[in-house]
Amino acid sequence: MLSSIPISAIRAFEAAARTGSFSGAADELHLTPSAVSHAIRKLESTMSTTLFERSARSVRLTPAGENLMRHAGAAFDNLRRGIEEVAGRGPQLLRVHCAPSFAAQWLAPRLTKFLAAEPQLEVRLAANTEYARFTNDDFDLDIVYGLPRGEGLEVIPLGEETVTPLCAPELARKIRKPKDLLNQVLIRSDVKRVQWHQWFTANGLEAPAIHGMRFDRSFLAIAMACGGVGVTLESTRLAEREIASRRLVAPLASRCVDVRYVGHHLVFPRAGRQRRALQTFVDWVMLELSAEGGKG
Repeated sequence: MLSSIPISAIRAFEAAARTGSFSGAADELHLTPSAVSHAIRKLESTMSTTLFERSARSVRLTPAGENLMRHAGAAFDNLRRGIEEVAGRGPQLLRVHCAPSFAAQWLAPRLTKFLAAEPQLEVRLAANTEYARFTNDDFDLDIVYGLPRGEGLEVIPLGEETVTPLCAPELARKIRKPKDLLNQVLIRSDVKRVQWHQWFTANGLEAPAIHGMRFDRSFLAIAMACGGVGVTLESTRLAEREIASRRLVAPLASRCVDVRYVGHHLVFPRAGRQRRALQTFVDWVMLELSAEGGKG
């Protein structure tokens, strides 16, 4: 069947599905809307299926259209990237997915330096708690919090992080020993893999019933601690800027048992290692982490 379908018809379908309209596809392909409509109807006739639900003002993909778009969109995106790499024209796009707090606290502040060093690369960064689904070809790599999921992936641990109590300098004056935290407002990050009860146990104390502030993102817990609300139990990697600027301090540095663990992993499909843009980004991340370790 593939040999009987003109590539121009698939191109028209992909553009219409991506832009959400025949007129949008027509503008992009330098055709008339009627030509796009005709090409898609011919494609539907050849495949004996309906790809779009049409109304007077809009078009919408049918389930069959959504299925085809998953494959066609990935194919054309790969083709565009291949042409860019071979021709060497314009920036090469790298689509990065990242855990939100790592993106906000560690990655985003460094991207300017990366892009300055690699002007031929363009980075598109998305951040949420869902793992990237590489089967949809939406992203080239992912920096995940916790244990990666999926098969056929290259997984690179991003080293150990140190988790310790952090607070504003004014509050730190009241904290001399681990037991002093029993009288403080303890800020919690609900999705954190290291929680207060683990820290208290590591320091030979029974964890108190915690009724303080609760957040679902580390960057929110860090921001509230900077405001003097209480003490947060956080990664010094994620709070590095706040610690460097003295907005946060570790009141029990060298006077408590810190928790160390591997919190983040860099993940991408094994086939992706052949892409120079991806390998350049991976090497840069590891170099930044190495420099960070040297400072410690």
